[in-house]
Amino acid sequence: MDFYSNMVLLGFLVVMGFFLALDLGIFHKKDHEIGFREATFWTVIWISMALLAFLLIYFFGEKIHRVSSIGDVQEKVAEYGHPVLTQLQNIHDDATALKIYRHNLAFEFLTGYIVEYSLSIDNIFVIILIFVSFRIEKKYYHRVLFWGILGAVVMRFLFIFLFSTLIHQFEWLLLVFGVFLVFTGVKMFFQRNKEKNIDTKNHPVIRFTARYFPIDRDYTGHHFFIRKNGKIFVTSLFIVLLFVEFSDVIFAVDSIPAIFSITKDPYIVYFSNIFAIIGLRSLFFLLINILDKFRYLNIGLSVLLVFVGLKMILPFLPGDYHLDTVQSLIVILVIIVTSILASLVIPERKNIK
Repeated sequence: MDFYSNMVLLGFLVVMGFFLALDLGIFHKKDHEIGFREATFWTVIWISMALLAFLLIYFFGEKIHRVSSIGDVQEKVAEYGHPVLTQLQNIHDDATALKIYRHNLAFEFLTGYIVEYSLSIDNIFVIILIFVSFRIEKKYYHRVLFWGILGAVVMRFLFIFLFSTLIHQFEWLLLVFGVFLVFTGVKMFFQRNKEKNIDTKNHPVIRFTARYFPIDRDYTGHHFFIRKNGKIFVTSLFIVLLFVEFSDVIFAVDSIPAIFSITKDPYIVYFSNIFAIIGLRSLFFLLINILDKFRYLNIGLSVLLVFVGLKMILPFLPGDYHLDTVQSLIVILVIIVTSILASLVIPERKNIK
């Protein structure tokens, strides 16, 4: 990672940190249940910010790595495997090469964002299950999600740049993760109707926490820690926060390799990842009451995982098989839109007794 790119990354984190602080410190200072209208407003805001980031990369993307000539473009294409080699053939001027480079970078960001945003829906199912299992009041949902996603921002940074370093040293890991994603997609398909539950007494997360902190299971306020009789207790809300963080770690094992099937540039992976997980909160409140209507969405997500897994496997097979960034984006959009439309159009079967 060079110094200039690190400054770009730091600037991005400062801007996102400002908006997150604004979110909790002003707009959600008081605990309250977030309704459909408010969730829609914030969903539009975060999606608009992601689209603004897409436009910034589309017009100024070469500045992320301070690329300024056709030689620099060829170096970054070789380093991160951007699928623009055929487009760069017979190109001899810097302006055209930079245009091809930054446009591809922008679509890599957009495709990665859509993949991560789509896969995060599966994480919403898990988060709903966590809140319901621990009987958390809806007015505290936002507080837990805010701190949970703030932790995810840090963990994703570590995961993504570690993963990037590993695949640059051991490229064959892409094949391993490609096979893993195909397996996960097939498993998700066959287990889509399996009932899930959480053991709120004996789960490893709870046993681990109880080993180091006493737990007050009766407290129903919004604090994560409380003091009783001179002793610090963790509350059920903190346990739920740990569960949300734990679920994000498990979720990242699928989602981060999936985005690396789109681009190997860790900065683009991180930018698309962070926009998606920050938007997860508003998406959660938007979908919490209507998620059951999209009954074919799990099938779409399983197909999506299989697709990105196969995309990672293809370069290791004999022959010149590849999809450029825009083609991948189209396939991903078709998968997601088809699963949503199928849920809305195909009548639900009624069990007749």
